Amino acid sequence: MTQLEARLKNWREDGLIAHLPQVWRMPLARLALSWLGIFALTAQQWGDMLHQWWNIDTYNHILLVPLVVVWLIALRAEGLKQLAPTHWLPGLGFLGTAFALWLAGIALDINLLAQAGAVGALQASILLFLGPRIVAFLMLPVGMMTFLVPFGDEIIPFLQGITAEIAIALTMWSGIEATVEDIYINTPVGLFIVAEECSGVKFLIAMVTLGVLVAFTSFDSWKRRALFMGACVLVPIIANGIRAWGTIYIAQSQGVEFAAGFDHIVYGWVFFAIVMAIVLGGAIPFFEREPESAGYSVQELQTMSWLSKLEGNAGSANTAMLASLGLLLLFALAAIYASPATG
Repeated sequence: MTQLEARLKNWREDGLIAHLPQVWRMPLARLALSWLGIFALTAQQWGDMLHQWWNIDTYNHILLVPLVVVWLIALRAEGLKQLAPTHWLPGLGFLGTAFALWLAGIALDINLLAQAGAVGALQASILLFLGPRIVAFLMLPVGMMTFLVPFGDEIIPFLQGITAEIAIALTMWSGIEATVEDIYINTPVGLFIVAEECSGVKFLIAMVTLGVLVAFTSFDSWKRRALFMGACVLVPIIANGIRAWGTIYIAQSQGVEFAAGFDHIVYGWVFFAIVMAIVLGGAIPFFEREPESAGYSVQELQTMSWLSKLEGNAGSANTAMLASLGLLLLFALAAIYASPATG
């Protein structure tokens, strides 16, 4: 036996695979193969998303989402050992839908659609190769993968308008003469513009992402979840309007340059930390459970007869694998003709 063969044998016996229950090994291998194909097909979209996560402030928080997903799965590790994954042929419909969304995004040159399809294909393949029972058990981490898609630019004009309205209302309330036209606020010391980077979108999107995580790991009640998510939306918007007013107010007495410097310091993750502290500080006394108990328990899943009925459509594992590869090739060919660059 060569040294390489010996190392491979030790890795199989003592490494990660050895700790996986036998029933999980082939399903995870099929899922890994499927993900490799999906990443290869949608490489352009993943490259674009990584660029946005790393280089655009609005999406920096997404760099933490993969870690959050892994953490949530780790919390459920003991329960997963008690469950047996099973392929589920109807998952092909979800996979095909995700690929169709990706293809539509390419054909229409809409990055958001193409990126949503790329992420959705990963989620759909989990359903296809691990089955509805596992997806139900991992509903939160699978759902959190949705936040890998960079979204939010679409609401910037709306947020600019809301910020301007809050700022002008507070400015007039504080006795400062001002006029407003759209996102332009004219005051005695100068003209202020609620620019795109001042709309508050990056903090709103980050807060919504955090809000979903907290809502489903710390609350049982849907009413409390709804109230908390409402706070995650409203508080950042209102706080951003107050921040814009504060800049205008300070400028009246200290000068525009001082106010601009103050705003530059405050309008960063310090601002987000303050908003997060306000929202979480108000919610913590009402938390109902620990993150470890979030989601369905194994015992609850065993009582859900509808899951057993769904699993009755499992089909053949080989059929699921071959059909998924067929879909991959079909949409790869379709993308060649759908791309705007090729007409």
